[in-house]
Amino acid sequence: MLDYIVWNWNPTIIDWPLTVRWYGLMFAIGFTIGYWIVAKMFKHEGAPESWLGTLLLWVAAGTIIGARLGHVFFYAWDHYSQHPAEILYIWEGGLASHGGTIGIIIAVFLFSIITTKRSPLWTFDRLVIPIALVGALIRLGNLFNSEIFGHATTLPWGFMFVRSTEWQALYPGQACHPTQIYEALCYLALFGLLMWMYWVKNAERRPGLIFGVFFIILFTSRFLIEFIKNDQEAFEADMTLNMGQWLSLPFIVTGILLVLHALRRPPVKLYFPDHFAPEPDKKSKR
Repeated sequence: MLDYIVWNWNPTIIDWPLTVRWYGLMFAIGFTIGYWIVAKMFKHEGAPESWLGTLLLWVAAGTIIGARLGHVFFYAWDHYSQHPAEILYIWEGGLASHGGTIGIIIAVFLFSIITTKRSPLWTFDRLVIPIALVGALIRLGNLFNSEIFGHATTLPWGFMFVRSTEWQALYPGQACHPTQIYEALCYLALFGLLMWMYWVKNAERRPGLIFGVFFIILFTSRFLIEFIKNDQEAFEADMTLNMGQWLSLPFIVTGILLVLHALRRPPVKLYFPDHFAPEPDKKSKR
């Protein structure tokens, strides 16, 4: 019986005529399933169907722009401040999940102000459910890329990331923690919990509760797993807590405050017509 796993997965699915990578496929699958889940919730609660496409555009833009700028400002500002044009070179890699979270938050606030005219908590409580699933799929994408793995380990499920130049430089011949799988499993468990809270316990009746639980569990698991994960940038080597951990703390605190606020207020009355609301009539131009 082997005491390690040799991971030699090709990150590219198709290389011609277009390059399709597992990471991109995981991202696309996550957004597709996420759209379907949000559609079921909007129909369940009688929201207009047109909100779905608008929300998808806001979230996609917020995720990509926020994740890219998060990497630029949180992890590699020394480089990009000298080469600002390279900020646009998103195909070369460099996305930060904390930046993506901030981008989504800004996108939801704009969506709420411009489109729904409702509290942003209404959208957050529904949107974070599929986001937990998307997060799990993205971590599987990192696994296919042989990136963002952990320290060396003697545990039987350790991975040797033979395609990774980082692994070859730091851990030749040693197995490492597959932290991508650890995070993916945590996020899948969170997805299951949030689905149960919404569909079984009707936790959406307490605005901010689902959103707060999402923040607490997702970023606490991220904070803890960072202890066995390799630093993403060299400047983190001398830090007691790395950048990912410092960035997780405000989200954990915010989650606790959201849960406390939600539990202290009486539940709101919601109706579930199980059909989309009729779209407002467009006045014809005269």
